[in-house]
Amino acid sequence: MQVVERLVTLCGETHLAGLPCSLIRFAGCDLECRWCDTRYAVEPVQEPQELSVEELVRWARSRRARLVLLTGGEPLLQADLPELASTLAREHQVLVETSGAHDITALGAPVMRCVDVKSPSSGQSHRMVWDNLRDLREGDAVKFVIASREDYAYALEVIEKHALGRPVNILLSSAYPHLKPAELAAWIVRDLGSVHSLAEVRLNLQLHRVFWPDLEQEVD
Repeated sequence: MQVVERLVTLCGETHLAGLPCSLIRFAGCDLECRWCDTRYAVEPVQEPQELSVEELVRWARSRRARLVLLTGGEPLLQADLPELASTLAREHQVLVETSGAHDITALGAPVMRCVDVKSPSSGQSHRMVWDNLRDLREGDAVKFVIASREDYAYALEVIEKHALGRPVNILLSSAYPHLKPAELAAWIVRDLGSVHSLAEVRLNLQLHRVFWPDLEQEVD
C-alpha cells in the first residue's frame, strides 16, 4: 500500500474531532478539487512508502490509540484498503475518509465511513456515487465542504433529497481560506427556523488548523 504519512495526533475533524488517533494517509487521488488541502498526498515530495497490511496493523497496534484514521488522497484507490480496515477494526475504532467517488460497500461494519459530498465549487460534484448515501449506517458521516452560498444551498438540497440525518452524522465544513467558519455558522443559525434539514447538521471545524498551524511531524 502506498503511504505518504503516518503519525499519532488528534483527529482534526468529523464527528470524532479531538480524539487521539493513529493517522495513516495514503498516496494518490483521482479527483482534482479546486480547494484541495492535501496536495502532498496527490503529488508527494518524496516517494510513498510501500507498506503491507500486516506492517500497518503492527504500526497501529504499537501506537496504542483506540482510533485509527485512514485517509488520503483517496484511500479507496488502495486495493487492500478493505482488508486493512477490517483487520484494524478487530482491535481499534476505524474511520475511513473518502471522497464519495468510489463505492463504499466493501467497507463493512464496524468500520465507519466519512463520505465527502463534493460541492459545486470543488469542480468535482459530477463524480459523486449517489448510491453511497443509501449504504450509510449508524456511526457514518457525510461531509460537505462549503466555499460559497451556492455550495451551502447545494448541501441543503442534497440533505433534503436523500433524507440524511440520524443516526448518520451530517457535517458542514467551511473551505479554508475561502469561507470563514463564523460566516457558515451564521448562515446555519439564521436559517435554522426555516430549513428543517439544518436541525440535523453539525458545524465541522478543522481543529488541526487551530492546534498545529504548521504541518504535524511524522511519527516513524
